[in-house]
Amino acid sequence: MKQGILNKIYWQFSDIKIITWRNLLKYKRVPQLLVFSTIQPIIFVMLFTYVFGGEINIPGLDYIDYLLPGIMVQTVFFGATQTGISLAEDLSKGLISRFKTLPMSRAAVLTGRTISDIIRNTFVVLLVIGVGVLNGFSPTTNPVYFLSAIGLITSIGYAFTWIFATLGMLVKDQETAQVAGFVIVFPMVFASSAFARVESMPAPLRNFAEISPATTTIDAMRKMLIYEQFTDNITKTLIWVLVLLSIFIPLSVYRYTKS
Repeated sequence: MKQGILNKIYWQFSDIKIITWRNLLKYKRVPQLLVFSTIQPIIFVMLFTYVFGGEINIPGLDYIDYLLPGIMVQTVFFGATQTGISLAEDLSKGLISRFKTLPMSRAAVLTGRTISDIIRNTFVVLLVIGVGVLNGFSPTTNPVYFLSAIGLITSIGYAFTWIFATLGMLVKDQETAQVAGFVIVFPMVFASSAFARVESMPAPLRNFAEISPATTTIDAMRKMLIYEQFTDNITKTLIWVLVLLSIFIPLSVYRYTKS
């Protein structure tokens, strides 16, 4: 019986690995997908640094240092929407139905999709950091804080991929999934501490921004990358991660079985 359980676990991980690799190979065959995934955050870095940066004053901090953690979180949030778009595409083409007829783990399709997307997002985040450094970003941190920051943003990014996995399975259409993802992410990112201090916002908007997972993640990363500090925002972000995963993984699986 124990051997049977171990074999089942082995084949589940094997199926997840195959689906993950299948999704990553798509970037090799259609490199435009990766290219355009990297262009948007680079444009935001340049735009806010050189167009708006001179008008936004952050006491005691260069604007580029304030900006980069926000761009990094924006990158993984918008990148997570690709999970829903890709799943909606697979649904519309009948690929999900084909997967269901194969002797493979049902967890593999969704898990492989989310893992491959967070791998791509992590690569883009590292690229954004490199672009930021070339434009004056100067993190004063050590490897422990740097890796902790990357781990934190990867965690919240992974949680958001499951939100959009659920959305993609619900709408079943690429264009609808793209628009719906934008509607969710855009206000969450811009109504946060990504580009300006939340203290400058009107009270209702400030109350929303202060508890937003975008703000808690951004503020935690600023402290780790700039000040070498661990704060309670890390705990708040991890709570968001656990809550989102506990809600949207079951919902995604349910929609997958019903699709």
